[in-house]
Amino acid sequence: MINKTLWESLRLEAQEASKGEPVLASFYHAIILNHASFSAAISFHLANKLDSQALPAMMIREVFEQAMLADPQIEIAMQADIIAHRERDPACKNLCMPFLFFKGYHALQSWRVAHWLWQQGRRSLALFFQNQISQVFDVDIHPGATIGKSIMIDHATGVVIGETAVIEDEVSMLHGVTLGGSGCAKKDRHPKVRRGVLIGVGAKILGCIEIGVGAKIGAGSLVLEDVDPHTTVAGVPAKVIGRPNLDTPALNMDHNLS
Repeated sequence: MINKTLWESLRLEAQEASKGEPVLASFYHAIILNHASFSAAISFHLANKLDSQALPAMMIREVFEQAMLADPQIEIAMQADIIAHRERDPACKNLCMPFLFFKGYHALQSWRVAHWLWQQGRRSLALFFQNQISQVFDVDIHPGATIGKSIMIDHATGVVIGETAVIEDEVSMLHGVTLGGSGCAKKDRHPKVRRGVLIGVGAKILGCIEIGVGAKIGAGSLVLEDVDPHTTVAGVPAKVIGRPNLDTPALNMDHNLS
C-alpha cells in the first residue's frame, strides 16, 4: 500500500530544511515542494539525474510516470527502500536524505523502472537505462534481475548485480558487492539472496547459489557455495564461522563476525 504519510513527512522535512539553509531553498522546492505526489517528485528528480543528449530528462520522466502508473508496486517499493535507509543507516538522519542524496537509493529506484521496461519487452530502452544508471551512479544492475522491497544499498559504488540474480525483501548490502555469474552459458547463473541477508562491503558472491534466509556474508568474502539460513560466512573462499545474533541481520547492520 502506498504510504501517504511518508510523502507528507518528506514535504515537512523539506520545508524545514529550506528554512534552515536558504541557499538550498530553491533546490528543495524544485525537487519536493513543487510536486503534488511522491511519484511526481521522484520521477522529476531521477529523470534529471539520468538526463542525456540521447534521451532528455523530460522523456525519461514520462517513462517513469508511465511505469509507476502501470505498476503501483514500484512506488510501494521505492517508499519501503527510503524507510529501510532511515531505519538501518546511522548516517541517515531523516527521510529526505536518501530521497535527495543517496546514490544507492537513486540507482535502485531507477533500476525499478528499467526492470518494468524489461518485463514489458522494451529491452533496448531497459538496457539504455542500465547503461545510464551505471555511468551516473557507478552501480550496474541488469534490468532482468529480480529485486524485492525494503532494500538498502549503502554507499553503493561498484555494486554489480547480474541478469538472473534474485534479491528478496529486507536485504542490506554495502559498496563493492558483486552478485555475479559463473560460466558463459545463457542460463540461470547468478545468486539467489533470500530475505533478511546482510552482505558486507566488497563481498563477491558468484554462481547460481543460494544465500539462505537471515545469513550474513563477511566483508571481502568470496562466496562460491550455498550458505545455509541464519549462518555467518567469511573469508576467501568463504567458510562458516558462526551464526548472526539476529534472525534478520540486515536490519541491525552488525558486521561483527564473532
